[in-house]
Amino acid sequence: MAARAYWQGQIRLALVSIPVEIYAATKSGAQIAFHQIHQPSGKRVRYEKTVPGLGPVKPEDIVKGYEIAKGDYVLLQPDEIEAVKLESKKTLELTQFVDSSEIDVLYYERPYYVVPADDLAEEAFIVLREALRRTKKVGLGQLAMRGREYIVSLKPCGRGMVLETLRYADEVNRAQSYFRDIEDAKPDAELLDLAETLIEKKTAPFKPDGFHDRYVDALERLIEKKKKSKGRHIIEDKDDTPVRKGSNVIDLMAALKKSVDSGARKPPAKKAPAARSSTKTPSRKRA
Repeated sequence: MAARAYWQGQIRLALVSIPVEIYAATKSGAQIAFHQIHQPSGKRVRYEKTVPGLGPVKPEDIVKGYEIAKGDYVLLQPDEIEAVKLESKKTLELTQFVDSSEIDVLYYERPYYVVPADDLAEEAFIVLREALRRTKKVGLGQLAMRGREYIVSLKPCGRGMVLETLRYADEVNRAQSYFRDIEDAKPDAELLDLAETLIEKKTAPFKPDGFHDRYVDALERLIEKKKKSKGRHIIEDKDDTPVRKGSNVIDLMAALKKSVDSGARKPPAKKAPAARSSTKTPSRKRA
């Protein structure tokens, strides 16, 4: 089944309009789905929408309401909400361009792929994509979808472009309130050198498929054990290693040195000259 467009409209840059479609660039990973169960009966807990004094109500009788006073609501029908006029519901107007480094990572929320809506839009789409690439800029604008208006950024991605929704300023907590108690001091030079060495030894290209959700695996193992044990209470071995809330420089120095030494590569052993072989030893993949 072909993917369904998340949003359809146009990107506008001054007098140029480019019909586009936007598709979700990410999806939910594997998860273990739990239900709430009434333990004495073993039956699933269900929820009903009810009105005090009336009991259960039909879904078609439910509308959105905004409370203006205690128990007093302004009721809004779905078509009234849908009819709210907002240009960004169908048009993403690029109103500003910035260097990507100017946008703090805290503001990025969710990515979407952007493609031209048809062959006629492709030429203008490619021109905009390459202009962004050559200037190394990110386009900014606002876009309304799924019940709210977002700040969005637009940048090249291969043959297409990526749109990312951004958080508004009031949605980001200020770092100062969390970091103010951290001492403003320079670290010991030797400790810093050891830390940099350790980072360099563990530096490698980012490969997303090299990571796996181990928590899901652990839950699956626990569920399998519970099935075999017929409901017996099972507690995995706890990690009783105490968390140290502070250590002196000697401990830190020793730990860093040990970490660097354990990751050090041993020089290859010298071998006697041998005939060349076409067989290659397969490299080991990192888990």
